[in-house]
Amino acid sequence: MNPLRIFSTSIFLFFGLTVFAQKSSLWKEVQPGVWKSQIGNSRHISLLQAAGGNALHDALKLLPNSHFPLSKDDIKIQIIDKKIYLRFPLNQEEQIFGLGLNFQSVNQRGRILNLHVDHYGGKDNGRTHAPVPFYVSSKGYGVLIDAAAYMTVYAGSNVRADAKHPAPIQDRNSDKNWDSQPPSDVLEVLIPADGASIYVFAGPSPMQVVQRYNLFNGGGYLPPKWGLGFTQRVPTLFSQDDIIKEAKSFEAHQFPLDFIGVEPGWHSASYPCTFEWDPGRFPRPKAFLDTLSRMGLSANLWLNPYVSPKSSLYAGIKKYTGSHLVWNGLVPDFTMAEARKLVKTHFVKNHLDIGVGGYKIDEVDGYDHWIWPDVTTFPSGTSAEQMRQIYGLMVQEMTSSWFKEKNKRTYGLIRASNAGASSLPYVIYNDYYSHKDFITALVNSSFIGVLWTPEVRASKSAEEWVRRMQSVCFSPMAMLNAWSDGTKPWSFPEVEKAVSDVANLRMQLLPYLYTTFAQYRFEGKPPFRAMNLVDGFGFKPVGMKGKVDGTDNPYGMSIKNDIKDQYMMGDFILVAPMFAGEKTRDVYLPEGKWYDFYTGKLVGENQKIQISPSLDKIPLFVKDGALIPMVPVHRQAPKDGQAFALEIRHYGQKAGTWKLYDDDGRTFNFEKGAHSWTEFGVKQAANGQLEAYPKQVAPKSNFGYLPEITWTFMTK
Repeated sequence: MNPLRIFSTSIFLFFGLTVFAQKSSLWKEVQPGVWKSQIGNSRHISLLQAAGGNALHDALKLLPNSHFPLSKDDIKIQIIDKKIYLRFPLNQEEQIFGLGLNFQSVNQRGRILNLHVDHYGGKDNGRTHAPVPFYVSSKGYGVLIDAAAYMTVYAGSNVRADAKHPAPIQDRNSDKNWDSQPPSDVLEVLIPADGASIYVFAGPSPMQVVQRYNLFNGGGYLPPKWGLGFTQRVPTLFSQDDIIKEAKSFEAHQFPLDFIGVEPGWHSASYPCTFEWDPGRFPRPKAFLDTLSRMGLSANLWLNPYVSPKSSLYAGIKKYTGSHLVWNGLVPDFTMAEARKLVKTHFVKNHLDIGVGGYKIDEVDGYDHWIWPDVTTFPSGTSAEQMRQIYGLMVQEMTSSWFKEKNKRTYGLIRASNAGASSLPYVIYNDYYSHKDFITALVNSSFIGVLWTPEVRASKSAEEWVRRMQSVCFSPMAMLNAWSDGTKPWSFPEVEKAVSDVANLRMQLLPYLYTTFAQYRFEGKPPFRAMNLVDGFGFKPVGMKGKVDGTDNPYGMSIKNDIKDQYMMGDFILVAPMFAGEKTRDVYLPEGKWYDFYTGKLVGENQKIQISPSLDKIPLFVKDGALIPMVPVHRQAPKDGQAFALEIRHYGQKAGTWKLYDDDGRTFNFEKGAHSWTEFGVKQAANGQLEAYPKQVAPKSNFGYLPEITWTFMTK
């Protein structure tokens, strides 16, 4: 029995198994609108503990008051043979979002997912880079299972014999509407562990559920301004001279560039890694980093965390590592303070102290034949399964803490993440390369508190190149990953201008984008948002009867119709990417009037529209009353003392207000009050005309803008 007596139990035997059947559960409100129940034994490590976030209580208090959003009597919990069986109710029309970084589906209802950190293998089966055990209901609540374990979620996929709302009885021989997957009224989870923490998040809207989840985990991360510029990852064996030459080529083409990705060749040995500079390719690493800094660039170093026998770290850390190797490298047990301390000392001395800006952390996800097996043991007693689920979180938390101690914001890349990661400075990437699926992943990332980049690596045509570049410029990290072939943004000269234009547009939108990330930090709103999180989005998924095929679909399984190829960037901009080979596409507009970003013309209201955009533009639509702050074209994020002229565009006919965020763009001084929110607005004057205010940015509120504001009314 749990000594905390969180819930009462009855005990009986069934086929020789001890069964703990829950009678009642104590749900304790641990933060405003967030309830917790501890099931069974407390385990020594969990997902949220590994992520290390701290709830933002004051921000949570600002969200609407809400009662526990589910019927407690309909939540069932059992522990059978040291495994937890959870059951949550589902209404007939309820949609389920989240449950990991999925690449092909948005509404997860009816799916079975085995949540397991892994390289994404092309199917939404739960094995993915961020198998976050958190789901958001269209009814306005969310559920998080905080357990570092592989778990199976039956998201309304199977019907119980004791169903409260039983599925209709059908006869396949006579009923044309017979369904091979009858509707279920429960979501069930199997956790192979004898303890877990369960959290329920109130809404009342799906967006407010996500806000509570992010704020509970420390709020979203606010990147440095340079992190929102453009990044180029250079070929694997580039030397410091090669990289400087690469940076100069971006200057020659007047193409944006704020940070450089340095790939494995910077190590004196990699796969496994030394984490020490190669003396041949990088004989003067500090001078190299100083040169980049003078060019306005930050360096981001690739690594995987497996220690090479050639590293000076090897001898000291060996006793704090696992029983199995990865690429013949030691796997540090980062649940142990000793291992963390040794790695920190090594990294700070060799990287942070000489000016490194961040990391790309590779191969902490899978495959099974590369990463440590589940029979691995670790000196802390942490199981290999637990370690698999938390390793990416621990490396993120550990490295980000080093930068914070130096009062320096960082921004990097990671291959594995999990619950609680919203406050960590990393964007997920992988080796998969479907453009459409990349956009679906971007949509899904907004439900689970992670960031994702639809990076560009290569293309078969100029059309595909420009369409991919457009998408990446409207994502959390605008990245060209040229590690394998040295591709440049201008590799297809016939679309160089279109590619340059969209990269420049991202830089012009930096005030809007930076404020959107500030909303993530202070309010919990994801910067890139699924349409299902938008108020007034009226699209309803339709389950279409699949065509019977004796081989591929013998039971005529239903096909769900998701909106998975459009999304919001911040409060006002709807992004509808185009894909190679497509000349037209449908766009679903939420309630209210929507306008073309480029022209200010009305395009529709609460309806489906079909568009045929030109190749040089990514389709963008803006809400009525939107205020979009912009700056002139510039190659890099502003430096200390640099100020840009501010233009604010107004779209449509409605009055409205919006607050522009600013700070120094690089330190954590904003957490101590060194930041500003400046309210801008458009109101209706006595003569009926729209009038804008203010005309200047107040000096005390200004970090990076000139005082005078140019107002542009886009809709005539």
